[in-house]
Amino acid sequence: MNPQEYCQDKAAKSRSSFYYSFMFLPPDKRRAITALYAYCREVDDVVDECSDENVARTTLNWWRGQVEDIYNGKPQHPVALALVPVVKQFNLAQEHLQEIIDGMEMDLDHTRYPDFKSLQLYCYRVASVVGLLSAEIFGYTDRQTLKYAHDLGIAFQLTNIIRDVGEDARRNRIYLPMDELQQFDVAAADILNARETENFHKLMAFQVERAQRYYRQALEHLPSADRKSQRTGLIMAAIYSATLDEVVASGCHVLRERVSLGTGYKLWLAFKAWLKN
Repeated sequence: MNPQEYCQDKAAKSRSSFYYSFMFLPPDKRRAITALYAYCREVDDVVDECSDENVARTTLNWWRGQVEDIYNGKPQHPVALALVPVVKQFNLAQEHLQEIIDGMEMDLDHTRYPDFKSLQLYCYRVASVVGLLSAEIFGYTDRQTLKYAHDLGIAFQLTNIIRDVGEDARRNRIYLPMDELQQFDVAAADILNARETENFHKLMAFQVERAQRYYRQALEHLPSADRKSQRTGLIMAAIYSATLDEVVASGCHVLRERVSLGTGYKLWLAFKAWLKN
């Protein structure tokens, strides 16, 4: 299996919403975004699948070295090898690839976030930075498109956080800002013990409204001249915003349920968004 095949296999096995948007790209950009996505999956899996914190930190540091080797030497990992031509062709910043690792490491450092400002930094590192790198691969003519990519990344991560409240709680993680729990009189213990209350639903409505605001802001930032080149991001937006809508339609029972869209529905949303844009 060559590096490109490894990345393709990694992306396909994830069954992520992102994967369904890649198929509409021309071959060179599809290979590039698949390699970037595989990189994100690799470093994310370090934190999610490693039970020993010290081993996880050591592995993330090893990945920092791999990123340096992508630009300066000869990397070893198949994903890093696949990224070598990508960073050259699309002028991807080494700093951004390192920032993604910084974001993953935050999951080793924090299980709570005191306020939205601190959560926003996490969202920026694990999602907005990916959006900025993706925008470089897709292409743009107006730098306003980078504001779109930034806000869309925040919207995606907020959607993940809303959808996964219960799943994260079972790992003793609460991404909802602590000061907002206090604002709505929701105890952390309610979330950890999957106790739905009227106040919890008010808290979630607040979270949903903020995510929806970021989707609106992102689309407002996107110049009409770059809509066609950024269609892949717009496909992702269609799928992710539909996921958020489904969470709301299902009653926002996120403490015990995890909403997911079917493969056929994702494909339909992707095709519809591609034709629209």
